[in-house]
Amino acid sequence: MSEKEHPIPTEINLHRKSRLLEVAFSDGSRFRFPCEYLRVHSRAAEEVTRDTPVVGKEKVNIDRIEPQGNYAIRIVFDDGHDTTAFSWETLYDLGRNQERYWREYLEKVKAAGYRRESDEPGPSAGEEMTLKVLYFNYLVNKLGRQEETVTLPRKLAPDVESFLKVLARRKLDRGYLLAPETVRVTVNRQFAEPFTRLEDGDEIGIVPNSPTPPPPPK
Repeated sequence: MSEKEHPIPTEINLHRKSRLLEVAFSDGSRFRFPCEYLRVHSRAAEEVTRDTPVVGKEKVNIDRIEPQGNYAIRIVFDDGHDTTAFSWETLYDLGRNQERYWREYLEKVKAAGYRRESDEPGPSAGEEMTLKVLYFNYLVNKLGRQEETVTLPRKLAPDVESFLKVLARRKLDRGYLLAPETVRVTVNRQFAEPFTRLEDGDEIGIVPNSPTPPPPPK
């Protein structure tokens, strides 16, 4: 089959902290697969023959990815599952149809009487988390501090992008200094993506992209 029929990956990046596998394809498509989504759509024989869906994988992560020739990758999950090879065609299909496949999976889970952990309305919905925030370069002078501890409900800032918005609102007229296009963010001393998941106790570094601050909005 030609590449035109089945695009091939040009990038495969594992964002372990966010439990996401990001795959870019030669036709320009780019998909972000939650590890849970890949795990429950495993093509392993012992699982596709089950009458009930695979459940309990809300927090599953990927330990490593192993190339299988030039046509697939084998994903080793941290729950010990390592028997599935995902071909390029399969990954592309899972990406193009991700919304539908996930909706169908949730319907099967509901029919089986299982409640996913993230569906539970328990304390996690209002649970607070505490983050240590470090500022660099001109932000130290402009914000009047080099570091601070920020406590906020987890649901307000599940990821880096959301956290920057919340922090900017808290800084009032200085919030423009934290606009996403003017800063880079590290999480636990690793540069992060906007979708990087945040957890209680994380250390957030905010580094300006430029040595000079942007002008305040008019």
